Amino acid sequence: MTDEATVEDRADPADRAPLEERRPRRRKRRGKRIAVAFVVVAAGAAAAATLGLGGGGSADGKKASALPPKTAEVTRQTLKDTQTADGELGFGLATSATSRLPGTLTTLPDSGSTITRGRALYEVDDKPVMLMYGPKPAYRALKPGIEGADVRQLERNLKALGYDGFTEDDEYTEDTAEAVREWQDDKGLEETGAVELGRVMFAPGAIRVESLEASEGDPTAPGRKVLSYTGTEKAVTVELEATDQRLAKKGAAVEVTLPDDSTVKGRIDEVSTVIQPGSGQDAEPQTKVEVVVELKDKKAQKAADAYALASVDVTFTAGTRKDVLTVPVAALLALQEGGFGVEVVKGATTTYVPVTTGLFAGGQVEISGNGIAEGTTVGMPK
Repeated sequence: MTDEATVEDRADPADRAPLEERRPRRRKRRGKRIAVAFVVVAAGAAAAATLGLGGGGSADGKKASALPPKTAEVTRQTLKDTQTADGELGFGLATSATSRLPGTLTTLPDSGSTITRGRALYEVDDKPVMLMYGPKPAYRALKPGIEGADVRQLERNLKALGYDGFTEDDEYTEDTAEAVREWQDDKGLEETGAVELGRVMFAPGAIRVESLEASEGDPTAPGRKVLSYTGTEKAVTVELEATDQRLAKKGAAVEVTLPDDSTVKGRIDEVSTVIQPGSGQDAEPQTKVEVVVELKDKKAQKAADAYALASVDVTFTAGTRKDVLTVPVAALLALQEGGFGVEVVKGATTTYVPVTTGLFAGGQVEISGNGIAEGTTVGMPK
């Protein structure tokens, strides 16, 4: 037998009554089709993955008892699994700046101010704690004889600030110490040639002070929070449900719709999982996925600068399948022997044909199988 066995070929002669006489039985089966299709539509790709659907079943087509009430054609197109979520336009997630020095906070910046490389972030006992750029946080005092990536990071900043006379490498030499003494003299610090832990804070770039965690005159000590900060470029923060983790892939492109309905391009920069405590006494904590979308494009930054803080829509694309055969999800049937199939219509006859399903998106599903081609007519429920 083949996938294209027809009703006339496979029916028992005693059953070859006119189609009109067989329609009640057909409607009963159609009800089953609608129920199955509804489950597929509601569950989508998640259900397909859970149930292990994928075009199993016999290679032989199953005969239908009457023509379906509606039909659709197999089309070739690009499917995109997209989802839109609410986002908040601002400056991204805030990071805490923690003191590593004992003493008294004598000077603090204003909220909203911008701090750049080499400038004082705050002061402890009238001596500045300065910002430098780099990915590695300060974790030890730097002095002659020390080697490591943090030494190179310090030297790179000294050179950017106009100090020289040393080789930019991983070794803290006497030449490095001499440049540090010159820098200390300019900043009113004791000229030791060594950088004590806590005198410099490293951040990826210029920062914007989000809020203050302490006040001038407060005592401070290692581990005490002083302020929180963000980057200086506009960014979008999105909170997703844990079940939508598939959308949050670092580096993936997204589309951001601004309050004026204009759209700009963004890219996922950070993805983190956060646990939110329950609001009631018996409420369980909830797991959320926090996503930061950067707007690196100059056009995007310019468009976002028109808003201080605003609610925006962020469209994520979890998957894309180019140039694939698709049908409406409602056209899928659960085959008795397992897997999915479609009812292929040819003239006055129909055939159940097993198919392999792929991406579900926008009410369509990617399919493939013997006898399935662009333009093939398939049955649909009412």
